[in-house]
Amino acid sequence: MTEYTSDLDRFDQAILATLAEDGRISITDLAKCIGLSKSPTQARLRRLEEAGVILGYRAMLDPIRLGLDHVAFVEVRLTDTRESALNAFNAAVARVPQIEQAHMIAGNFDYLLKVRTRDMASYRAFLGDTISTLPHVGSTSTYVAMEAVKEVMLSEGS
Repeated sequence: MTEYTSDLDRFDQAILATLAEDGRISITDLAKCIGLSKSPTQARLRRLEEAGVILGYRAMLDPIRLGLDHVAFVEVRLTDTRESALNAFNAAVARVPQIEQAHMIAGNFDYLLKVRTRDMASYRAFLGDTISTLPHVGSTSTYVAMEAVKEVMLSEGS
């Protein structure tokens, strides 16, 4: 992967905005949308991919239609915050599909997790069987989301 500066011109920004709306758009239609011919559009797209600005393409699934409408945010406090403990926790979290997001936090706790499950009963089991058994977990606090007011989905590789 090559290093990429944050200097995206209007064509690059137009490519990204168009792909965020329709990741399956043909290169011909993309070129028309941004006002360039096909060859320079293809070259720009390839450059954005190689630079890691575009991480990949994937289907966006509706978790509610899949029966996964229970969202909980979990504060996690670790018993050990040395680098090796953080690495072990990070690696374990990366392997758990129910954890949609994990953020290291500067504050009164160490991590904030976004967890999606079917319902409260399945979350409760997941908390006891999975989250509590992750490396170096000392304690957790759970906050259940009642409604998603805003969720932004960016192109992401996972």
